[in-house]
Amino acid sequence: MVKIDASADLDWTNLPPQQRLGTIIGGKYLEEAHFDESSAMFTERPLTKVECDIPLTYTESVEKDGKEWVMLTFAPADQEDPFNWPLKRKWFFTSLLCAMTLFIGCATTVYSSTIGRMTAHFNRVTEIGQLGLFTFNQTCALAPLFLAPFCELVGRQVVYVGAYLCFCLCFIGLALGQNIATILVLRTLLGLFGCVGTILVGGTFDDMFIPEQRAIPMSLFSYIAILGTVGAPIYAGFVDENVGWRWTEGIQGLANLPLLVVICLFFKETRGGVTLQKRAKLLRKDTGDDRWVSKEELEAPGLKDALYNSSVKAIQMLATEPVVFFFGLWIAFAWFITFLFLSVISITFSDGKHWAEGIAGLPYIGLVIGCSLGFAANFLQIRKYTNLRAKSNGPLPPENRLYGAMCGALFLPVGLFIYSFTQYPELHWMGPMVGLVCICFGIFFIFESCYSYTSDCYGQSASSAIAGQGFMRNTLGAVSPLFAGQFFRNVHSQYAGLICAVVATALTFLPYILYKFGPVIRAKSKRAIVYPAENGEIEEQPEDGEGDQTPPDYSDKESSTPSEKGRGADDEEAHVENANNTTNYDEKNKHGAAELHSSSDENSHTEDEVEDALQIEHADNN
Repeated sequence: MVKIDASADLDWTNLPPQQRLGTIIGGKYLEEAHFDESSAMFTERPLTKVECDIPLTYTESVEKDGKEWVMLTFAPADQEDPFNWPLKRKWFFTSLLCAMTLFIGCATTVYSSTIGRMTAHFNRVTEIGQLGLFTFNQTCALAPLFLAPFCELVGRQVVYVGAYLCFCLCFIGLALGQNIATILVLRTLLGLFGCVGTILVGGTFDDMFIPEQRAIPMSLFSYIAILGTVGAPIYAGFVDENVGWRWTEGIQGLANLPLLVVICLFFKETRGGVTLQKRAKLLRKDTGDDRWVSKEELEAPGLKDALYNSSVKAIQMLATEPVVFFFGLWIAFAWFITFLFLSVISITFSDGKHWAEGIAGLPYIGLVIGCSLGFAANFLQIRKYTNLRAKSNGPLPPENRLYGAMCGALFLPVGLFIYSFTQYPELHWMGPMVGLVCICFGIFFIFESCYSYTSDCYGQSASSAIAGQGFMRNTLGAVSPLFAGQFFRNVHSQYAGLICAVVATALTFLPYILYKFGPVIRAKSKRAIVYPAENGEIEEQPEDGEGDQTPPDYSDKESSTPSEKGRGADDEEAHVENANNTTNYDEKNKHGAAELHSSSDENSHTEDEVEDALQIEHADNN
């Protein structure tokens, strides 16, 4: 028998329900531990010792569906809890994910530089080649609606490694493909495997960073996602011009290999729920008692509900919620402009100014500069929001996320107007370059503000709302290259740009309207969160069929604001459509003992008390 105490000879399966709160430890961790079982902590949480290797873990006896379960949660000082990892490890994993996002973004648009020579090689019209951009983006639009729940079932590490490996392998076919059909199929698969970053990265930051630390990683992720998308043509034109389209794809694929090796060797599972599931499985095996479960196993929705939230509910919210639709339209238009300019810049500088292919890719530097300036300026928004939250005695309404959009997003229509009236061949090239800087500066703020505001508005429904917005965004990004050339040539570049500028100007009024009337609009929604200004409390109005849902507890203003609760899904992507957060329940554990129980009596023990009681030397599981 594996239980080490006076009742070691008993059959676990016949034991009565355990005391409500407890702790468990066993194996090598028990041998290394030095603690006083008479301490106050173990008085409230009696200690159970087992033979299998289990670090000190909190237990709680709960009932669900008429059956008693023993739920496992992390102890505050548990070094296997991702929230307790050293900051260096968190940022190492963050850098790996951002590097992966950069390469995926580059793969999205490096293809655009190869279309001319590739279609000439296969004797096809340019429009057929542009279908490769369409299939990539449309796959990124559809796949997250259905794949997110499945990604949650196996954990993040397996999905990241497997998907990125397949992503890299696709470049072999892209470099060696013998017909246009092969290229288009592989571009579809490239989008399928590449959208893993779209699904999971934001949620991975939720796994590791508490809300106060999460704004900068998410902003960095948004920046990298846009940077890779707009920066690839800078070098791709020179490669295609000198060594051909096949080597352009081949070099892009080879560049991924060092990162693939590092991710395979060093990236670890970030979901704490997966670690707890392994502990519960080990306890079930060694004790013969099937009541051991992790918190996520007990509380996470079933696959059917997760699929509904990530797909059906996402489209419903897109169609019925004004905030979701109009902000989705705004961010979709911004992504539409991004991919539109993959063709427009070529028309302006290759056709209009007769620049060579490689040189004609250099104006994309303007988009990179604009994105970089936007990322730097966004720290002003982060600082302002942090200051407002520090002064507030309750969670802040989502309208406080809109300052960046009200200031920074103005640059999108300004940049489009500048570009439209300075792209004449006889004018200096600096004119449209200034326009490109302004355009991408505005696009960055649109991404940041839209996802943050949507997340704050809808709380538990935020991931579904953002999944719907992501679908609209990638769909418009997919179709824009199919008619960009005809649009700007037939309407003439100046007037086509003017039309885009007028639409952008109209959409720029959205953050001002929502800043003024957002509370009224949210009050009329069945799914939005209402923030009563008088007491700082939050109530989530139950939607039809969801009247039994318990509104989230945001009593701790520093750690549990609704905006930060959903930030993993929110920024999702700047490519960032994290439908995966529908089933990401690990973040509920983010503050150790404060959220490892349902009884308020258990708040009496801090992390320091646990460390003093145990003095356990945990091996760093790097």
